[in-house]
Amino acid sequence: MTLKRPEAFEFPGGKTGVLLIHGFTGTPSELRPMGEYLASKGVTVKAPLLAGHGTTPEQMMKTGMKDWIKSAGDAFFELQRKCDQVYVAGLSMGGALALHIAARLPVAGVIPMCAPVFLTDRRAKFSRFVVPFKKFHVHRGAHPEHIDMYLAGYKKTPIRCVTELLKLIRTVRNELREIKAPAFILQAEQDTTVRPESAEYIYKHIGSRQKQIKWYPNSGHILTVDHDREQVFEDVAAFLSSKELIRL
Repeated sequence: MTLKRPEAFEFPGGKTGVLLIHGFTGTPSELRPMGEYLASKGVTVKAPLLAGHGTTPEQMMKTGMKDWIKSAGDAFFELQRKCDQVYVAGLSMGGALALHIAARLPVAGVIPMCAPVFLTDRRAKFSRFVVPFKKFHVHRGAHPEHIDMYLAGYKKTPIRCVTELLKLIRTVRNELREIKAPAFILQAEQDTTVRPESAEYIYKHIGSRQKQIKWYPNSGHILTVDHDREQVFEDVAAFLSSKELIRL
């Protein structure tokens, strides 16, 4: 059984919109179950396919931070034209992009999920030195079936793009104080891609007065399709409709 659908998606709903942004080398497929759940609650949902993703690693190698920001930003403005208020949510690098948008644009709230500040693979910081000698890093590990069935991303990573990812992380880290929108920070406790203390760093440094953080003990990095996914969906829906915010 496979549910891999790498293309962008959009589900019409009410006047509250949620932008869902996928992760590095990933696709909207890993966010589709969340999108379907939120749409069933009357939320308008849009999940773009970031530049260089959903094609080939060779195509992705031609893109970088500015291209990914533009993809997410264009989708935000499209959603903003249809909705009275727009929340930005993202998984992994998508969470970093959501934070970047929240630092610069009038969002109703921001929902970073397993967003990176610190990566577990310490080799990443040497990527810019490796690029002249090696173009791709091939992934050897496999995901459990209940996760893999949703993953339509690349099996190898353009190393040049790792350098761009690190540039994005540094940019967002410096922008956290500028974010004033309500924030709901989600982190998987079994994350082996992003060091979980990333969530603590975001919570401590974000400029939002209204902020909360929640940990999910039974999930790894791809939080939106792992064992805690139903709780994640319910928690995000509750954040969107909380009494402190404008009700759906």
